Amino acid sequence: MWSISKENLKIRREILLEPYKYILQVPGKQVRETLIQAFNVWLKIPEDKLKIIADVVKMLHNSSLLIDDIEDNSKLRRGIPVAHTIYGVAQTINSANYIYFKALEKVLSLNHPECIHVFTEELLELHRGQGMDIYWRDSYTCPTEEEYRDMVRKKTGGLFRVAVRLMQLFSENKSDFLPLLDMLGLYFQIRDDYANLLSEEYKENKSFCEDLTEGKFSFPIIHGIRGDPSSKKIMNILKQRTEDIDMKKYCVDCLKQVGSFSYTREVLRELETSALQLIRNLGGNSQLTKVVSHLSKIYNNDM
Repeated sequence: MWSISKENLKIRREILLEPYKYILQVPGKQVRETLIQAFNVWLKIPEDKLKIIADVVKMLHNSSLLIDDIEDNSKLRRGIPVAHTIYGVAQTINSANYIYFKALEKVLSLNHPECIHVFTEELLELHRGQGMDIYWRDSYTCPTEEEYRDMVRKKTGGLFRVAVRLMQLFSENKSDFLPLLDMLGLYFQIRDDYANLLSEEYKENKSFCEDLTEGKFSFPIIHGIRGDPSSKKIMNILKQRTEDIDMKKYCVDCLKQVGSFSYTREVLRELETSALQLIRNLGGNSQLTKVVSHLSKIYNNDM
């Protein structure tokens, strides 16, 4: 009977994993991993379960970035060319999907009947959120702030929730962490939107104001468009998907003039205050408080 040697199987697996391993070579900020460790101060789950859940979240996060970069037509990720420009769109999609199922395989190894329900529910939510984000961008439909918040709850909050919900299956602590998780997801995404347009750090790690090139309705941009309905400047620039640096700088100036960045800072401070209060209400958590305080530096330094 014809069979494939172990060496051949290993080579094939390596080919499958190349785009995924490529994105791992430049690590992100590890915010999700840090949050998992911080929540375990409360949940106190066994180390073997914690490692599996942390691995699952890392796999889901990085594989979703491979897909996001294709859907957003991105040029750079973490300061290097995006994976699909190196390996091609087809191989990158296949690699990302393969990792989704490897993550599911790990979830099954947790041996808890509720794990699949949590995993499926949150991945469905993540894709619902991403679907709306893409629809708004491609149809040039500016969402309301409330619609944006709902999208972020599904999309960014999904990975936060899947981690903690899986952890709670193995913990005696059954506190309701969902309001805090949703708030942290919103806080993290609005902060990311703000940084993409203003942060010096992002100028080093991403193409300048990449959200403008992608035509993305980020939080400051939504405020800019809705805050001055009589002016079509910001919407017209967004429609161009421009890579012109001067045009992007002009758009940033327009957003400053209409007060979009000051409004974003105000919202971030409100979310920060609310998140810290929720942490105190849940019994306090110095690790989690430290994470939130660290993330706040980017906009508090712009006062």
